[in-house]
Amino acid sequence: MKIAVLVSGGVDSSVALAELVLQGHECHAFYLKIWLEDELAYLGQCPWQEDLSYVQAVCAQLGVSLTVLSLQKEYWESVVASVIADVKAGYTPNPDILCNQRIKFGVFFSAIDSSFEKVATGHYAHLIHTQGTVVLHESPDPIKDQTYFLSQLSLDQLSRALFPLGLYTKPQVRALATAYNLPTKNRKDSQGICFLGSFKFRDFLKHHLKTLPGRLIEQETDKVVGMHEGFWFYTIGQRQGLGLGGGPWYVVAKDVEKNDVFISRNYYADEKKRNQLWVQQCRWFSGNQPQKDQLQVKLRHGVQKYRCTIKNNADGLFVTLDGNDQGIAAGQFAVFYDEGVCLGGGVMDVKD
Repeated sequence: MKIAVLVSGGVDSSVALAELVLQGHECHAFYLKIWLEDELAYLGQCPWQEDLSYVQAVCAQLGVSLTVLSLQKEYWESVVASVIADVKAGYTPNPDILCNQRIKFGVFFSAIDSSFEKVATGHYAHLIHTQGTVVLHESPDPIKDQTYFLSQLSLDQLSRALFPLGLYTKPQVRALATAYNLPTKNRKDSQGICFLGSFKFRDFLKHHLKTLPGRLIEQETDKVVGMHEGFWFYTIGQRQGLGLGGGPWYVVAKDVEKNDVFISRNYYADEKKRNQLWVQQCRWFSGNQPQKDQLQVKLRHGVQKYRCTIKNNADGLFVTLDGNDQGIAAGQFAVFYDEGVCLGGGVMDVKD
């Protein structure tokens, strides 16, 4: 096949490209330049030049043509601006999910030649084609599995996607990189939000939303126990960065209108069950809500998965977990699974 391969300069996308080349496909590599150079200049030098140097070295070794495609304007408009607006409204967004949906498998799909049959990435996810459709299945590596980040794709987007690492674990990918002697074989995995890299999200928010003094209030007593610089720096369940003694303290609620942040030292008390949430704007790969009401759900990327019961009501999809989760935050995504198959998901809401 003729395949457009998205490469980032990391070991995963490098191995994905190498695998496809060795399989005999006609590959063309694309590096998406989404770094916000002007926006992030205050934080220091953006590392995209280093990433690109690794991409160039890998492509040269594999004999693959490379195109650097700038989608900075599109990325700002469809992802970053949305993130800033959500945070300002008191939500906790997930930029990486939006990036996959709107950029890598959205704008990029429209930007490339239609002759490319597939768009391949280094995501840890497994696609199974069956009965004229495609199913998104979890990776065999539960730690690296990235189906959570792909949960908002449409079925059309998923049908054109290709994940060469779908059946590999991270150690196996590292071993392949060493076997192929790829320039990225010893490169550390990147961390953090896609457009910030190693930069701190707090610094990014401070640049755009500035600071605004507000009160830290103990939830149980309504006593003011400290001050903060803006509710947008905090998310539900947060423990670090409160700067208070006598803790540990946890963020339990935010009042956006008054700029108050409510905290508690009794976050894990037995009577404080946190096992229910609402999910809005659900997207299901099948096009319809599953008939089963007993599923599994992830509330964030990672290994943790709850068994849950789902039920429609006037406020959206009502979800009851089989355990308590101390980090249910409005604006994050709940992603549903059925025995390893990713079904889709939506945006979490929290109501009193």
